[in-house]
Amino acid sequence: MSFLDHMHIFTRVAELSSFTQAADSLGLPKASVSTAVQQLENRLGVRLLHRTTRKVVLTHDGQSFYERCKDALTDLDELQTMFQAQSANALKGRVRVDMSTVMARQAVLPRLPELLCQHTLLQLEISSTERRVDLIREGFDCVIRAGKVSEPGLITRPVGDLRMVNCASPHYLKRFGVPQSIQDLERHQLIHYAATLGAKPSGFEYTSGNEPMAIPMQGQVTVNNAEAYQAACLAGLGLIQVPVVGIREWITQGRLVEVLPDWPAPPMPLSLVYANRRNLSTRVRLVMDWLHGVVLDYLNETSAEQPAAS
Repeated sequence: MSFLDHMHIFTRVAELSSFTQAADSLGLPKASVSTAVQQLENRLGVRLLHRTTRKVVLTHDGQSFYERCKDALTDLDELQTMFQAQSANALKGRVRVDMSTVMARQAVLPRLPELLCQHTLLQLEISSTERRVDLIREGFDCVIRAGKVSEPGLITRPVGDLRMVNCASPHYLKRFGVPQSIQDLERHQLIHYAATLGAKPSGFEYTSGNEPMAIPMQGQVTVNNAEAYQAACLAGLGLIQVPVVGIREWITQGRLVEVLPDWPAPPMPLSLVYANRRNLSTRVRLVMDWLHGVVLDYLNETSAEQPAAS
């Protein structure tokens, strides 16, 4: 293997903190990955990784080399394509992104053919999950993320705000009645959402005088992903507070009804998030620009289609 191959392998091991996972992601035998890193260390004359039976951790020198490796590999990508800008098919290689299942299904995947038709050598790996992925550790080039971003070393590119709505199923409202005010909520059930089960529920969120507020509410069901959240509401288990982009089809079909329209939860910021690197490859910048436009179009379409409240 070349020095460049060793750099690629080392960065994957560093990002995944595992020789086994790096080997799987690269399609190489674990022994080849381990040997490549050892040969790289011998060539540099420093130890790059601390190896234990449970995990692999970067040394101080390893951390410095990893950061320089990422910049160098990005620069190399740029060099290989800098004279091909006039060709529609010039961009090639893999871009790995993550987004919610709703965003992938409703906004991104329907528009994806237009991008791939223009760049036939481009390869996209699209992860759809409700959990907050680790961009660096899991090798993501960028993610579409709702909510605040607090992790250090990440750059946020705002797209817009997700308008929130309060919803319930017609069956639930027939059983418990339609709440007309915040005070009515003491007679209702809230389906709780928690990314980590066991966490304290936040209750019913709303805005009062531009200040975010929350009222504790009873509820027998707690879920940890968007699909289950919607399904629980459709089953009549309680109220939910959700971005309108995720449930507008259910409202249009009459399977869900918006309630308390004057008391929505605060809007949720939506952003493109990527790691703080000195340079981004041309293909990553292109995909990020395309995603930004697609998601912005989707948000604008959604805001123009206001669901009718009960």
